[in-house]
Amino acid sequence: MERQTTIRELKGIGDKTAALFARLNIYTIDDLLLHYPVGYDRFLPEVAVNQLEEGQVCAFRGQLQGSIAGRKTRTLTVSTCRVSDTTGEVSLTFFNIPYLKNMIKPGEPYIFRGLVQGKPASRKMEQPTVYTLEAYGKLLDTFQPRYSLTKGLTNNGITKAIRQAFSGCTDLAEYLPGKIRERYNLEGYREALEGIHFPENEEMLKRARRRLVFDEFFLFIVQLRRCRQYSQEISNTWEMLETADTVRLLEKLPYKLTDSQKKVWEEIRADLQGTSVMNRLVQGDVGSGKTIIAILALLMTAANGYQGALMAPTEVLARQHFEKMTQMAKTYDLPFVPVLLVGSMTAKEKRDCCERIAMGMANVVIGTHALIQERITYRNLALVVTDEQHRFGVRQREALAEKGLDPHVLVMSATPIPRTLAMILYGDLHISVINELPSNRLPIKNCVVGHSYRKTAYQFMQKEIANGRQVYIICPMVEAGEMEGLENVTDYAGKLKTAFPADVQISSLHGRMKPAEKTRIMEAFARGDIDILVSTTVIEVGIDVPNATVILIENAERYGLAQLHQLRGRVGRGKEQSYCIFVSASTQKDTLERLSVLNKSNDGFYIAGEDLKLRGPGDLFGVRQSGSMNFRLGDIYQDASVLQEASEAAERYLEEECVSESGDTGDIPSFPYIDFRSI
Repeated sequence: MERQTTIRELKGIGDKTAALFARLNIYTIDDLLLHYPVGYDRFLPEVAVNQLEEGQVCAFRGQLQGSIAGRKTRTLTVSTCRVSDTTGEVSLTFFNIPYLKNMIKPGEPYIFRGLVQGKPASRKMEQPTVYTLEAYGKLLDTFQPRYSLTKGLTNNGITKAIRQAFSGCTDLAEYLPGKIRERYNLEGYREALEGIHFPENEEMLKRARRRLVFDEFFLFIVQLRRCRQYSQEISNTWEMLETADTVRLLEKLPYKLTDSQKKVWEEIRADLQGTSVMNRLVQGDVGSGKTIIAILALLMTAANGYQGALMAPTEVLARQHFEKMTQMAKTYDLPFVPVLLVGSMTAKEKRDCCERIAMGMANVVIGTHALIQERITYRNLALVVTDEQHRFGVRQREALAEKGLDPHVLVMSATPIPRTLAMILYGDLHISVINELPSNRLPIKNCVVGHSYRKTAYQFMQKEIANGRQVYIICPMVEAGEMEGLENVTDYAGKLKTAFPADVQISSLHGRMKPAEKTRIMEAFARGDIDILVSTTVIEVGIDVPNATVILIENAERYGLAQLHQLRGRVGRGKEQSYCIFVSASTQKDTLERLSVLNKSNDGFYIAGEDLKLRGPGDLFGVRQSGSMNFRLGDIYQDASVLQEASEAAERYLEEECVSESGDTGDIPSFPYIDFRSI
C-alpha cells in the first residue's frame, strides 16, 4: 500500500465512510497520515473534588446524587445532575445526550473528566466525558490523539484508520539528507510521523513534532529561494510614467495619508518605474490604510494604459473591493474600468467578463484565485495585487508567465511579523511597513475575563444589538468531541438561542461549509441580516463589516497573541466604539500575563514582538498561531528557533548539494506532505 492509495483500501471504509472522510479532504493514505491531531488528551490520575482546579481539564471519581433532570429548548436537550465524592460535589450539565440516564446509574462510581468551572463552593462541568473505572484505568498516563472531526465520523474511527495505514503503508522512506538529520539531531521520518499521532510520552511527541516542523520550514525556504532567484531574473517591460491621476486623487481624498503611507507609496511608485519587476510585501496593521495604497498602484497602472488585478481571499471581500473601486471611480473621476470575476458567477457572466479582459475593455480585474485560471487571457496585465494572500509565489508567477506575462506583484498583509522572522519568511520580497494608524480611528476597548463573565457579556451584546450593532463570537472548534473543554461553533450557536430573545438573528460559520454557503452567510452578516455570527477563525480575513462592534473570543488561551489581534481586527472598522472580550478558561499566571498584552496595546507589531518573546518551544497542548503561513504544524512564533535552523539548513543545502558548476540549482528532493499551493 502506497501513500497515494485510496483510503477505500482500508478495512471498514466503504463508500459511506469514505464520503465522510472526504468532508475533511481525506481521500488517500497520504491525506490520512497528514491529518495531524489538533491536540492530545493527557489522561492524568483522578483527583478529589476539593482538588479540582478551575480552568483545568481534570478527572474525578464520583457517584450520582439524586436524579437526572432534563428539559428541552428550541434547539437543545439539556440534562443536569449532581455527583460527589467524600470531599465535595460537582454540578454537571449535558447537552443533547438523551440516553444519559442509561449511562450514569445511581450508586455506581464513575470517572468524570472535563473542564472545571466555578469556585470551590460551586464546582461545575459542562459536557464532561463519563468513563467506567476500568475504561479510565486503561487510558491512564497515555496521550490520546484528538482529531478534527465531522458529523458521523468519530475520533475512534479516525484513530483506527490511521493505525491501519501505518501497518500497511510501505511508502514512508526517509528523504532528508543524512547530513541535515545528523547536524540538527532530527528524528527519522517514519518515527516522527508515528510519534505525532501516537506518542508514548511527552519527549517522543516533542521530537516528532520538531522533525515535522523542521521539514515544513526547510522545504518552504528552499522553494522560497527558488522564487527569489526567479524574481531577480525578470526585467521590467512595463514602461510607466508619472501621471497626474494619483496626485489628483490624493488631493481629493477626505483624509491625508499618514507619513508611513506616504513612504510606502513612494517605494511602490519607484518599483513600478524601476528596471526589475516589483515583488513587494506591504505589512500594515488592520485599519492602517493598505487598501488606498493598492488603489494608488492600480491607478498608476491603469493611467499608463495597462491592466491591473486585485486578488482577494474570499468572494465577499472581492465584491467589497469591486464596489469600493466602482464608487471611487465615479466619485473622483478616476480612469478605472473594473470588472468582477468570482467562482459563483454564471457561465455566461464569466464568459462576458473574460471577453472584456481579453479585449482590454477592463483595466482593473477584481476577484479570487479565478484571476489566474487557465481560461483567462489578459491583454496587458502589468500589476497583480494580492490581498491577504501571504504567498503569491513561483507557481502563480509561472502560470502568468506562460501567458506571456511577467507582472509586478504587490502583496498586502495585515499579519504583523517581527522583522527577524519576516526576513526569513519573505526572503524573496522587498518589505514595506505601515506602522501607524489614521488619527481618527477609535481604539478598541479590550478585556480578559473568565467564564463567569459570560452572562454580563451577553447582556452587553444585547444592548449593542438593540442599538443596531452586530456581534462576532469565535470558538476554536467546529463540533463537540474534538477537544475536551473547548467551545465549539455547533453547540454554542444552539445555546445562544436560549440566552437571547427570539428576534435576535443568530447564525454560524466554519471552514467545513461549502464555499457558496460560507459566502451566503458572510454576505447576510455584511447586510445586517444576522445579529450574532458564531464562527471559527475562518472569519480572520475576508469580511469587512463596519457595523460590527463586539467580538467575543472563547478559549482565548488557545490562540497566539498575533492571531487574537487579527481576530480583534474584525471590529473597529466603523465610526462607533468597538469592544473585544477575551474569554479564557485558564487561571494560570503565565497565560493571563500573555493575554494581558492585548489589554495594554492595539498595536499589532508590538503584540507580534511580545508574542515572540512570551512564546517558548515545547508548548504542545495549546496556543496555535494558525493563519499566518499555512503550515500544517509549524508556528513561526512557538517554533522560531526551528525556523532559524531550517533557514540555515536550506541555505547550506542549496550551496553544498544543489548547485552545479554552472550555478544552476539542481533537483530538490520530493517532500510528499507539503502543500505548495501557497508558495
